[in-house]
Amino acid sequence: MYPDVQLLIDGQWRAASGGKTIPVLNPATEEVIGTVAHAGRGDLDEALAAAEKGFATWRKVSAFDRSKLMRKAADILRGRADAIARLLTLEQGKPLPEAKMEVLAGADVIDWFAEEARRAYGRVIPARAEGVYQLVVKEPVGPVAAFTPWNFPINQVVRKLSAALAAGCSIIVKAPEETPASPAELLRAFVEAGVPAGVVNLVYGVPAEISEYLIPHPVIRKVTFTGSTPVGKKLAALAGEHMKRVTMELGGHAPAIVFDDADVEAASRILAGSKFRNAGQVCVSPTRFLVQEKVFDRFVDGFVAAAKQVKVGNGLEEGVTMGPLANDRRIPAMEALLGDARQKGAEVRTGGERIGNKGYFFAPTVVTNVTRQMRVMNEEPFGPMALMVPFRDFDEVVEEANRLPFGLASYAFTRSAKTAQAIASQVEAGMMTINHLGLALPEVPFGGIKDSGYGSEGGSEAIEAYLNPKFVSQAGL
Repeated sequence: MYPDVQLLIDGQWRAASGGKTIPVLNPATEEVIGTVAHAGRGDLDEALAAAEKGFATWRKVSAFDRSKLMRKAADILRGRADAIARLLTLEQGKPLPEAKMEVLAGADVIDWFAEEARRAYGRVIPARAEGVYQLVVKEPVGPVAAFTPWNFPINQVVRKLSAALAAGCSIIVKAPEETPASPAELLRAFVEAGVPAGVVNLVYGVPAEISEYLIPHPVIRKVTFTGSTPVGKKLAALAGEHMKRVTMELGGHAPAIVFDDADVEAASRILAGSKFRNAGQVCVSPTRFLVQEKVFDRFVDGFVAAAKQVKVGNGLEEGVTMGPLANDRRIPAMEALLGDARQKGAEVRTGGERIGNKGYFFAPTVVTNVTRQMRVMNEEPFGPMALMVPFRDFDEVVEEANRLPFGLASYAFTRSAKTAQAIASQVEAGMMTINHLGLALPEVPFGGIKDSGYGSEGGSEAIEAYLNPKFVSQAGL
């Protein structure tokens, strides 16, 4: 059964004060499966007051005890992985094994930040004068406003939530209305683990209305957002007007570079698996496949063969490896990009069309003969579409990889250590993985540069955005 999802404010699960709700659809069937509470201005004011009170309490809890509570929440989440994964698949569409993997990975993220809480060290700076102590101490920034998307309902919330709590901050999460139940279960694990009332709060509603109210509010001291670059720029500008600390994890258009000395069969198999994971609705999904001319045809043939093996269907069904797109907006977006590409000479090697007339299913798609004049080569497709582009030499592929204003993820395949080192140093991206898929682990940095945002949501760097360094200089009297 899919629940009617409520708000979490000051430790209480409740309906919106105005009683308003938003329908939740199953993208595989287009059926309404439940509702989610629609927060009004009064609800947001109560969440802000709760977060302010919760921060005053939580910042006084020792890092050791914060860590214990977080680990308990991780254990609760693991224990409910099967049930939460089913909710996630119902509301988002991804295959059930992928959904369960996301829940379990979320628990690992909590554990990672639980340990970071105990290791947010300050330092002692040697003084110039005798009897002077110079200390740097780390203090929590304050209440956090977090805005998260629908493509990874657990994963996108858990990084922000865990970093905030590890640092001693309270948080208001504005989770996605399309996929509300799974993030609600994530926060429920923290509530049941014993996090004090007001430390974690959860609201839903009209994204623009909530962000425009929370971000400028004096209670909020830190803003973190995952989503599109255009929206991220607006929110960053709004936060800048009020001098709020900001982390932005925005869109990409990741190059996947395959040199002619690579293991081409392995590269096509690995990259196809990455491309069609979550129906391509992944911010780090490879999109522009830049393949050296000598092996281009062999790579494309292998990739097309892998694409044809993808089983598309309802994520709850056995053997399905790719579910539907998450909402009705994605189908026309994909069709528009493909229509523009076809008009300008692109060839669709496989896929390129909606599957059926019920549910938001779109066939795994491979496109060749693409040019820079096509929209899809400049706009992130955010769907199961792979663009194949041949290149001649190293300089040409670097120029294409860096051509766009995005710089989130990048991929490369080569047997040459020299080429691997060179491409890693030349591609402008926050992350690069070479000869395997090595991104998004809890212990490694996760973030982009250029129009893909700034700040990290992984690794030891992530917690720093939630901490203020305070310098204290003391001399004996």
